[in-house]
Order: sequence, then C-alpha cells, then structure tokens
Amino acid sequence: MSIKLARNDSRRFFVLTFIWLLVVGANVRADDSQKPENFKRVLFLGNSITLHAPAPKIGWNGNWGMAASSPEKDYVHLVTQALTKSQGQPPKTLVKNIAAFERNYAGYNLKESLKDAFSFKPDLVIVAIGENVPQLKSGEEKASFQASVDELLKLVQSESQPTIIVRSSFWPNAAKDSALKAACQQAGGTFVDISALSKNEANYARSERKFEHAGVAAHPGDRGMQAIADAIVKSLPQ
Repeated sequence: MSIKLARNDSRRFFVLTFIWLLVVGANVRADDSQKPENFKRVLFLGNSITLHAPAPKIGWNGNWGMAASSPEKDYVHLVTQALTKSQGQPPKTLVKNIAAFERNYAGYNLKESLKDAFSFKPDLVIVAIGENVPQLKSGEEKASFQASVDELLKLVQSESQPTIIVRSSFWPNAAKDSALKAACQQAGGTFVDISALSKNEANYARSERKFEHAGVAAHPGDRGMQAIADAIVKSLPQ
C-alpha cells in the first residue's frame, strides 16, 4: 500500500512540476512581448531641422539641427538620448540632410544618392521632411510627391524591415502632410502629427534669442526641438 502511495505521490510531483514549467514559460514569453523595442541602428532622414552645416552668410555657425542652441538640444540628439536611457546603451545613428530630395523629388535618384542610408540597414527610421517641398498646386503634384516618398520608404525597407516614423511638417501644409501620411501608412509606419507645435510662438527659435536671418529664426528652437523629440519618442512601439 505504501509503495502505491509513493508512486502516486511521485506522479503527482512530476505533473505539478510540468504544469509549473508551462506557467513559468508562458509568463516569460508574456514579459518578453511587453519589453520595449530595442533599436540598435537609427536612421534620421530630414532637412535643416535635422542637420545643417555651418552657413555664416545667414548667421548659422552650427553643424546640427537648425536652430537649436547646441548639438545636444536638437531633436536628433534628444531622441538618441531617450533611446540610450531606455535601452541602456546608445544606438548607432546615421543622420542625413535630404533637402535636395524635397526640392526635386520627381527627378531625384534615390538609389544612388542615398546608397549609404539604405545599406546602413537601420531598425528604426525617422523621416522628417516636407518643409522644402514646393507647393503642391494640383492633385497630380500631390500624387507625384506621395509616390516619391513611397519609393523612398520602400528602398529603406529593401535591406531591412525597420520601424518607420514619419512626422508632419513643422510648418504645416495640408497637401504635403496628407501625402506624407498616406505614404507612411502604405509602408506600415507610424505618422506623427506635430502641426500644433507651430501655433505656439515659444517653439520658434526667434522666441529664445535673436537671429540675423528670418529663415533661421523661424526654425524650432530648444523648446520646439524638445517638443518634436517628445512626440517622436511617444510614438515608438512599446
């Protein structure tokens, strides 16, 4: 009788152990799925707000996002700092000014001009363009711009499958922003609407200090850059 009881206890022990392992495994998988995305390679594609080389003729001597007061204050560095803090280590970044694409999107050779960006194989791409795109005066022009952004995002995805974030223009424009949003959605990305930022004068660099050039002054200052960074970080998958 005691032998039978021992066998039953042994079976019960193994069954309970098996069930416990299943529960623990399920919890581990659940915890893993809830961890924030870990981005190791981040590609920033933008214009002067993202990166602008020194241009003394217009009173700009920086080599970072115009018109932040220092490199650490532009949205690129702020987003990178936020990722570093949440991930525990800094991601590799590639920052490119593609204002030439904005101005000539229809005839721009993306494959040749942005070869290094596509081969970078990012796992996060942040696209911040629109401000330099000529006014889209017809449905055909809007469709052409959207198609060019479509191609840009497809090429970005050709070497890897990154998370894609596209933000609206700092100086909002309905036609441009709707084209950007449509292209972003087509690529399966997340569109970040920052149009409200332009309504607050405190977000402009001219509210923080004096600039010789009105165009530079109309760029986001430190507060504007922080607001852009906050909107982008908030949109990242958790």
